[in-house]
Amino acid sequence: MSGQITLKTGDITKEKACAIVNAANSSLMGGGGVDGAIHRAGGPAILEEAKKIRQTRYPDGLPTGEAVATTAGNLPARYVIHTVGPIYRLCDGDCPDLLAAAYRNSLRVAYDLGCRDIVFPAISTGVYGYPREEAAKIACESVKTFVEKHPMDVTFIFHNPDDLERFRIATGECR
Repeated sequence: MSGQITLKTGDITKEKACAIVNAANSSLMGGGGVDGAIHRAGGPAILEEAKKIRQTRYPDGLPTGEAVATTAGNLPARYVIHTVGPIYRLCDGDCPDLLAAAYRNSLRVAYDLGCRDIVFPAISTGVYGYPREEAAKIACESVKTFVEKHPMDVTFIFHNPDDLERFRIATGECR
């Protein structure tokens, strides 16, 4: 465990890591994009744990910027850490802080679980509309700051090479 940050393309549901991060909606019940793919590939165990979290800890839904863990079900990861990123058109001046919190809180949950590695998608850049370059800078800075104090290997995984390249250009490789 070196605190290494890696960028790559691929399918987050196939990643063999202690934790993968789900760009979830506040209901935690699954949805489209990464959220739907994780729920489909992971099977019903993820949804069952998410229902329990909703019943006990977050009856009104997981707040933006917060993070919780469930089993990974049928996925090769051990845990799925669900976090809710901000919807860009609705968060006004709070967007950067909320997005940074989603990354920081996901890392904190993984660290508290004893994880040495974690895989992130690009949170909020899909249907939530966060500008990719701005989101990349926030993601990179949030992760770098955390792993300086709490060494953990972090992978950012992108569905396509164009998104990877945009992240790379915006962050200067995120190293």
